[in-house]
Amino acid sequence: MFKNKENIEQRFNQFLECINDEKGIDEVLNWLQDIKDNLPTKVFEIKLSEVNDGWRMNDETGNFEHKTGGFFKVIGVKTETNIRESGKGWNQPIVDQGTESSVVGLARQLDIDGTPRYLIEAKFEPGNYDEVLLSPTLQVTYDNLNKLHDGRKPLFSEYFDSREQRGIVKFEHWYPEDGGRFYKKRVKNMLVETNDISDIPKNFIWLNMYQLKELLKLDNIMNPHLRSIISYL
Repeated sequence: MFKNKENIEQRFNQFLECINDEKGIDEVLNWLQDIKDNLPTKVFEIKLSEVNDGWRMNDETGNFEHKTGGFFKVIGVKTETNIRESGKGWNQPIVDQGTESSVVGLARQLDIDGTPRYLIEAKFEPGNYDEVLLSPTLQVTYDNLNKLHDGRKPLFSEYFDSREQRGIVKFEHWYPEDGGRFYKKRVKNMLVETNDISDIPKNFIWLNMYQLKELLKLDNIMNPHLRSIISYL
């Protein structure tokens, strides 16, 4: 009767995950608000000419870029078309982060009652609306993964780095980023199943699928990368 038994079973399991409502979201929202209230961070808007730490305007290419050539660069593109709303072409700045520059990973493991749960980060980024948003377990560029910034390696990266690969990769696919702002960029989305994550920092939390689906209904809680992964779970 069913041509794809594995797919039917997967859909059934997803349905069971989504109706497991024993754990609500009030505690999650209180935890998130506490992180926001105690965030040791301030962001100030400054002139582009005041950005330092290795960032510069390349006199030869005209691009705004890092001295290492990594992270990203702001380039210019000229578009010739009559199929957009302007009815003609245009010029614009656009962020070039490389075609395959980033990985977004979500870790999953079973709770003590057998319910799948997902490791979520309350992540600060300088451009975030309300500063902190719920994010996947790992959200990083390969330059950061390779410590081009001379800092520490991202937490839990060993579960999503093919050079260390821990856990079982359940899916691993490339998906395009916003083409109006990023130049030919795509992001690798991954789901990894593991059973050996125990201690987590205070800005991480385990959530089940019911909680994630409920949080999706609220304004300004979840970032686009986490929403993207959830869309095919």
